[in-house]
Amino acid sequence: MKDIVVIRKRRREMMRRRIYYLGLAVTAIALLQLVRLAWLQWLPHYPAAPAVHHYRDQSVNQRERGLILDTGRADFVDRKGRALTGETVMVLAAFPVSNKLWAQTGGLDKLAAILETNPATLFNWLSSLKEPGFYHEHGGKLPYRLSSKQLEQLVSLRLEGIRVLPYHVRYKPPYSAMHAIGYISQHPEWLETLYSSQLEQGKLKLNDRIGGAGLEKSLDLLLQGIGGVAVSHFTDGVNRPLHGLDMRLTRTDNPYYPLRVVTTLDLELQKELEMYVDKQGLKDGAVVVLDANNADIVAMVSRPAYDPYRLDASGREMINHAIHAIAPGSVFKLVTEAAALEAGQTSLDEVFHCNGEYGKYGLSCWKQGGHGTLTLREALAKSCNIAFAHIGERLQYDQFMQTADRLGLGKQIGWESVEAFKPLGQPLRLLGEEEGGRLFAELSKQRDGGLLAQTAIGQRDVAVSPLQAANLIVTLLHNGQVRAPRIVSEIRYANGHLMSSLPVRDLYSPYGKAAPATIRALLAGMEDVVAYGTGASLQGAKWRLAGKSGTAQTLQSGKEREHQWFVGYGPVQAPRYAVAVVAENRLPGSRNQSTALFRGVMDILAGLPSG
Repeated sequence: MKDIVVIRKRRREMMRRRIYYLGLAVTAIALLQLVRLAWLQWLPHYPAAPAVHHYRDQSVNQRERGLILDTGRADFVDRKGRALTGETVMVLAAFPVSNKLWAQTGGLDKLAAILETNPATLFNWLSSLKEPGFYHEHGGKLPYRLSSKQLEQLVSLRLEGIRVLPYHVRYKPPYSAMHAIGYISQHPEWLETLYSSQLEQGKLKLNDRIGGAGLEKSLDLLLQGIGGVAVSHFTDGVNRPLHGLDMRLTRTDNPYYPLRVVTTLDLELQKELEMYVDKQGLKDGAVVVLDANNADIVAMVSRPAYDPYRLDASGREMINHAIHAIAPGSVFKLVTEAAALEAGQTSLDEVFHCNGEYGKYGLSCWKQGGHGTLTLREALAKSCNIAFAHIGERLQYDQFMQTADRLGLGKQIGWESVEAFKPLGQPLRLLGEEEGGRLFAELSKQRDGGLLAQTAIGQRDVAVSPLQAANLIVTLLHNGQVRAPRIVSEIRYANGHLMSSLPVRDLYSPYGKAAPATIRALLAGMEDVVAYGTGASLQGAKWRLAGKSGTAQTLQSGKEREHQWFVGYGPVQAPRYAVAVVAENRLPGSRNQSTALFRGVMDILAGLPSG
């Protein structure tokens, strides 16, 4: 019995020792783990395993990586609802994953064959990814657009980290009406000024893109939207996809956004005119087509063109020549005649004699030897510089300026809100870069006959934009009432409901309107231009046309050049469109390219359905 007690006692002591040593071992292991965690987290240690990184790097790798598929920015449509911006295409996206995953599947060669690229080039691109990216063709700015055949081939191909996704392209090539719509780009300084609160709240970042020109800029506060569509990809610490959580699509679920801006432009006409002027070789210049009923901008073409994905802020291609004011030449004789008739300084039957030289100010007529004896009405039709120089010297500065103001020149005329535009809470001017032009740079206290004579023929300081010139025609067709050309008619929510309408608006001059008799004389004079004057080449066009030509001398890089104009309307019997065409910086003495372009534009317009 005594032996049994001793044995039991020894067993209990052994059990206590085992528990004690086990506790010591567990405590030691726990301490080692704590030290290891501290070492990984705080010390600059790099373990030997090549696929594993520092603890802090691992925590970064175990995260969400995303791509923006659609920014949620509002898009533009034409008057018939056709998209001017925005097109959804299918593209290939790649997310950083372990290179071994591509090598193991053996599908990389098949993917390269589908994309018609070199497997090594594709592998190098995928291997270099630190952040998610879209596949681009060599040198391409936009993600590569997959064809229907490629999409079919990709259905059966399974590669980790490779996805086919819908991507919203803002400017689809060819980009029509680019100068009117504008572009978006990075402008940190504007962002800090316009969106300081959004930057503070983290809703915007300094490298976000905002409107840089055109409607993209003037409507930017509305176009920003409230969020877009993004795709996220999740990986573990060694870049392996977390299956079941590897891909997630996020979007803003709001039936009102993104907005849709309805313009007055006609997309098909815009495309046709752009192709036409390019085919005819218009290098520098513009074409503006206005609806003769209300001055709505139906088409606006500016050349040279630019690439919205390769912007050069210093280049001439960034200028919208349709709203850029330059010397109008003899087009301004319409204003000179109106001013003289209004002031009682001439009559349509007054007779002038032109021998080709004015005799002072170095002024001569464009026709060598002159036009001989002719009336004022004939002088407008044949664009006689001598007759109009005589008229100009009879006028006062304010008679020029007041008449120009009555006809919508010498000031900005594009549509703007009379008061704060409700959706913005501030005034809105649609054509923010529009130049108002001018008549006189500065006026001397003493009467300057040379300044008046040269102003009368649209030279010296006079500057008019093609938009103003086309709108002048609309003004004459409406008995002297100036309209404010619109380029946007409505702004709608995503569900189609109306957010705001921009009504047709008239402009008023403090000097009133030109007299009806003056208006009739100018319209008749433009018919004479085509009947027997400088626009006689327009006879035989599809419509009976009326208008006024112009040529203005200028300098480009110190070399003599000409701005060639033609403005007018058609058909004469029931006007539908007013058009201004300008070809800038042409060689002196070359044929008037604008007259030929005007006829071509009008023939295109004549082919459109009425109504």
